[in-house]
Amino acid sequence: MNLNELITHIPINQTIGNSDIEITRLEFDSRKIVSGSLFVATRGTAVDGHTFISAAIEKGATAVVCETLPENLSAEVCYLQTGNSAEALGQLAHCWFGEPSKHLTLVGVTGTNGKTTIATLLYQLFLKEGFSAGLLSTVCNYINERAVEATHTTPDPLELNSLLADMVESGCTHAFMEVSSHAVDQRRIAGLEFAGAIFTNLTRDHMDYHHTVENYLKAKKRFFDDLAPEAFALTNADDKNGFVMLQNTKAKKFSYATRTIADFKGKIIEESFEGMLLQINEHEVSVPFIGRFNVSNLLAVAGAAILLGIPEIEALQQLSTLHPVSGRFEALRSPSGYTAIVDYAHTPDALNNVLSTINDIVKGKNEVITVVGCGGNRDKGKRPMMAKEAVTASTKVIITSDNPRDEEPMDIINDMLAGLSTTEKRHTLTLVNREQAIRAACMLAKPGDVILVAGKGHEDYQIIKGVKHHFDDKEVLLEFFKTEQ
Repeated sequence: MNLNELITHIPINQTIGNSDIEITRLEFDSRKIVSGSLFVATRGTAVDGHTFISAAIEKGATAVVCETLPENLSAEVCYLQTGNSAEALGQLAHCWFGEPSKHLTLVGVTGTNGKTTIATLLYQLFLKEGFSAGLLSTVCNYINERAVEATHTTPDPLELNSLLADMVESGCTHAFMEVSSHAVDQRRIAGLEFAGAIFTNLTRDHMDYHHTVENYLKAKKRFFDDLAPEAFALTNADDKNGFVMLQNTKAKKFSYATRTIADFKGKIIEESFEGMLLQINEHEVSVPFIGRFNVSNLLAVAGAAILLGIPEIEALQQLSTLHPVSGRFEALRSPSGYTAIVDYAHTPDALNNVLSTINDIVKGKNEVITVVGCGGNRDKGKRPMMAKEAVTASTKVIITSDNPRDEEPMDIINDMLAGLSTTEKRHTLTLVNREQAIRAACMLAKPGDVILVAGKGHEDYQIIKGVKHHFDDKEVLLEFFKTEQ
């Protein structure tokens, strides 16, 4: 592609050198540069791409997009100075891959909790409606029925646009994606044209990156601020930040709620560990999902489907046919008669939601045993809060390891224990080995009791000292169940 054609949509402050050249590859990783590449020097959280400009040129880059020009310029290279290289990378990637979002009805889901469930259920629903559809999610990416491994909640701009282009090539008409706060802040979605955006909720998370809740909120809000007038913005009216998301958006505004007036309103009529009977906009719907938080998720799914043209009755009927996402309140019945629930809850609010749901069903008649840990190299401030939520809403708690990453597991556990009183600590068991913790919970459980294994959900690994080891909460439970038969 000609460089002049490629840079049409990005603001260039200064051009040095000949821009009328053919580009063979677009890259922001200098290690992947080949002859004729355009290298985009972006500033990351740990590494500044500007320090690799010389290395990229040595490997064959013939053009460079950067915010700061290097001191020594090569006569054979075209330098393009811009105000924000990350923003430029998103725009360039979109153009490089043929502007795929213009050929898709693309819907993004953002918020602390619920992104995976909502995006995945929308994808399921539209496949069932006969559409070709794609999914970009934390668990796995899909192009129609073809699975593509997911490495991030929202991929980098090149991978993201490549996947969207693959969807277009495969005949997809719709695509649903999770939009993380990191992705918005790092401009990974720059250049994409969204047909709609959904906001789930906002609670404490990613403070290791954003530092303040206000910064976290602003990152989410920017996604809505950038929507086009013809797009829709669907927000959770039950969340105190729900309407903040809509303050400056030019998109058409809609809401969903379980506790207040909204365009899409729902409530629980009956619930058990097998599912719920709901009332949604005066219609009764039976669904194989559990919990008030899932009522919110399902309202978002139904609302978005209706806004995308699916008739209301048809959209609500489809909710009954959808199935829960792996590792999201996934209930397993043991041969001994207790229920084990695997859930991804890794924030205080998410843990509170899941335990509240369990207690609403158990109604104090049986014990609730919670196995929980916190990830290493992440927000330390939420660790004592997680332990407090678990102890407050459980009969027994086992604090264990999650993904310790580069930290010592016991240091993380001690951070969690710091949130408990002396009395609470005496009623809390600590087992560093996660498999032992899960097995211990099973041995403590009696018929009718409920075990919650929280924090990892769908993940099938543990990261310890930088090494990824296979580990799956669900597998551990099912293996233990075999000993009970």
